[in-house]
Amino acid sequence: MLNISNNSVKDRIDPYSFESYKQTIPNNESRKRVRILLYSLLVAFVMLFLPWTQNFRSRGMVTALKPEHRPQTVHSIIPGRIERWYVQEGDYVNKGDTILFISEVKDEYMDPELLMRTQRQVEAKAMAVLSYEEKVKAQANQISALAENNKLRKEQAENRLIQAQLSVESDSIVLEAEKLNLSVAVLQLDRMEMLYEEGLKSLTELEQRKIRYQEALAKKISAENKLLSSRNDYITAQIELNAIDNDFRDKLAKANADRYAALSDQYDAEATVTKLENQLSNYTVRSGMYYVLAPQSGYITRAIQVGLGETIKEGAEIVSIMPKDYSLAVELYVAPIDLPLVKLGNKIRFIFDGWPAIVFSGWPQLSNGTFGGKVYAIDNFTSTNNMYRILVVPDPDEEPWPDALRLGSGADGIALLNDVPVWYEIWRQMNGFPADFYTLKEAKEVKGKK
Repeated sequence: MLNISNNSVKDRIDPYSFESYKQTIPNNESRKRVRILLYSLLVAFVMLFLPWTQNFRSRGMVTALKPEHRPQTVHSIIPGRIERWYVQEGDYVNKGDTILFISEVKDEYMDPELLMRTQRQVEAKAMAVLSYEEKVKAQANQISALAENNKLRKEQAENRLIQAQLSVESDSIVLEAEKLNLSVAVLQLDRMEMLYEEGLKSLTELEQRKIRYQEALAKKISAENKLLSSRNDYITAQIELNAIDNDFRDKLAKANADRYAALSDQYDAEATVTKLENQLSNYTVRSGMYYVLAPQSGYITRAIQVGLGETIKEGAEIVSIMPKDYSLAVELYVAPIDLPLVKLGNKIRFIFDGWPAIVFSGWPQLSNGTFGGKVYAIDNFTSTNNMYRILVVPDPDEEPWPDALRLGSGADGIALLNDVPVWYEIWRQMNGFPADFYTLKEAKEVKGKK
């Protein structure tokens, strides 16, 4: 067979009579190779025109859609000393359940009767406010009485002024009458003297006339004195009338000053009452902060502050709570070059850590073990890693995400873009061009034209 022996059996045995030998002998080998190569080239050429879904991939993690559904830490609003724990890690708590109790560490709040004493201060100041209110009312009544008294005194003084004026007028008339009587008495005396000289009247009658003259003169002088006295009374009445107004203004100014002083004291007392009430309210609210309560229902995942007797500061983290009910979402970070390709509502395929998957990135229809999502929100500014964060929620038209999926799990996102031929995608990748950017409307128009 191999012609390595001098004793050849080539002429004695027909090798083609053996079937195994026939299969080892090449039969038109070159033609078969050409055929296989042509078939391979044909298949490769056909595959160049198959549709390929453009995509880009990004790593992310599972989170909650709403901020209140994400894990949160409970903080202490006031500083204190841990006295008792009511929960432990892994416990489920309802909203409002007590997590721990802390005691006061500031000396200004350590008085056990602080609320009661502050309440007494408020009540005492409130009584002071009532006293000032009564004082203000008394001052107002005093001012009203002064005004009424001034009105009566003024009417009385005006009446006296009128009486004095009438007295002046009456005395003026009497004086004029006495003047007239005196002039008559003078004439009568002159005639009597003439008659006496002529011997017609006696000396006695003359003397009587002189007496009457003296009496008329005396009455005239008395009337003049009375008129002057009446005028003085009139002037006095005017002075008294003016004095009443001046006196009333003085008393009114003093009463108003006392009233305004009482009002000032009242307002100061009311301000103090308001301040004390505010302080009492703050003390009451602070006393309720000694019990740290769960802000929402969930599970205690980690106790940050531990032990009894430990002092915690204001705003210190105490425990971490994982809410019971939450809406899942995936937080992806996209490079700036890929951000223009992402729009709200875009489809995203996910490979979650712990769930096996067979992925053909260009043919998502052939992939298995992936889950669908839709872009829900896009950040307008880069994160600390210089990439843009997007939130993706489950696609309601796709298979729901696994129930066992937990927050913090890793996720590999594949953003599905436009469908292009394979040759075009190879050409794009070789040239380093970005994926084609079409809006949803333009993509539908292009698909309709095709």
